[in-house]
Amino acid sequence: MAVGVVAVEGSQDRRYGGRITAFVVLSCMTAGMGGVIFGYDIGIAGGVSSMEPLLRKFFPDVYRRMRGDTRVSNYCKFDSQLLTAFTSSLYVAGLVTTFLASRVTAGRGRRESMVLGGAAFLAGAAVGGASVNIYMVILGRVLLGVGLGFANQAVPLYLSEMAPARLRGAFSNGFQLSIGVGALAANVINFGTEKISGGWGWRVSLALAAGLLTLGALFLPETPSSLVQQGRDRRDVAQLLQKVTGINAIAFYAPVLLRTIGMGESASLLSAVVTGVVGVGSTFASMLAVDRFGRRTLFLAGGAQMQASQVMIGAIMAAELRDSGGVGKAWAGVLILLIAVYVAGFGWSWGPLGWLVPSEIFPLEVRAAGQSVTVAVSFAFTVFVAQAFLSMLCHMKAGIFFFFAAWLAVMTAFVYLLLPETKGVPIEQVARVWRAGAGSSAPTPMPTRCARAGNSSGEAYDARLFVAGRAL
Repeated sequence: MAVGVVAVEGSQDRRYGGRITAFVVLSCMTAGMGGVIFGYDIGIAGGVSSMEPLLRKFFPDVYRRMRGDTRVSNYCKFDSQLLTAFTSSLYVAGLVTTFLASRVTAGRGRRESMVLGGAAFLAGAAVGGASVNIYMVILGRVLLGVGLGFANQAVPLYLSEMAPARLRGAFSNGFQLSIGVGALAANVINFGTEKISGGWGWRVSLALAAGLLTLGALFLPETPSSLVQQGRDRRDVAQLLQKVTGINAIAFYAPVLLRTIGMGESASLLSAVVTGVVGVGSTFASMLAVDRFGRRTLFLAGGAQMQASQVMIGAIMAAELRDSGGVGKAWAGVLILLIAVYVAGFGWSWGPLGWLVPSEIFPLEVRAAGQSVTVAVSFAFTVFVAQAFLSMLCHMKAGIFFFFAAWLAVMTAFVYLLLPETKGVPIEQVARVWRAGAGSSAPTPMPTRCARAGNSSGEAYDARLFVAGRAL
């Protein structure tokens, strides 16, 4: 049975506030810099992984295969565990850091986590740009991963808690928009630095993951929910499906994939720029639509769009790409178009909503811990995709796209059957939606922790949240 929309009485209650001030907007934009850096780190790896100077210096076996070893299948030219370790090390570090970040975010606040994340980003960028061997390259990625562990823990919570209820979807989707902007910036920079004579353009690409988040976070206020939590309870109290859409395979390895079908280095990087523009545009569209049409509608429509494009990509590659040679220019153009359609579907559905929904469904008492689990699962499956994709491409060939299409079918069914609508519900009342269950016309009241502790009602907590919000 499908889970429908559950209306929550008082969702426009003035106690929760609804003003959008310049200060709130600026604070959320600054916090969103964590998403820009995240997106940059995602996009930069795939681009530099296809650059011949970096491959020649650190991955000579891959470079030799790419330059014309006809004994190796097109699908296997980039199959290297060391090359995938360059990509996945970022997310391994992020996974490990997430659990420390949970304690900091719950006990010290969202702002503190963002400051620490920004500092780690600065260190990682410096080491990556100055690398003289593969160990330094991977160390730089590890330090960037530490930054991601803190930023991805804190930023989605910050945006959800600062946003007015009626626009929480748009504000929170700003995190994915920031990721898209960062990835687009990475693709543009990769396209430009690839042309630098002397073969050191990859150093510029790796060094530019810098620290605007650090400076901005120093001046950010804490969220009202975090202030209340720190004052009353200092205990440190799921994105699997987003990752098996196959988006990380496209985001990490789009230039590599395009080189697999026979495109040149510069053309593959330019194509990644085009798909990056599509991703940013579709995410912006999601920001405008999510609070009007709801989460479920975007999830279902976007999932169907992504599934159809994955099936068509797999069918074309199975029919046109052999172990040697490339595909014709016309088919290459069709594949780029289908990748753009796929990226657009992700950009206005599973991309932003994969961050929005987890950040709004947990009650305050366990919100930081819940976000920690969300980010940990995200990183774990990101590591799997980053480390396994090139090997899976080598062994499954075009079948890998049917693999991801099958997962998209499962995910769409999951949303249809089990996910309730939370559009317009104040974040502190979202738990009541889940308690109400399918088909209910009104939610079952869920006592707050204050009430369970002996207060006459949950209104004491609501009042403290209101006072903290007004103080900002």
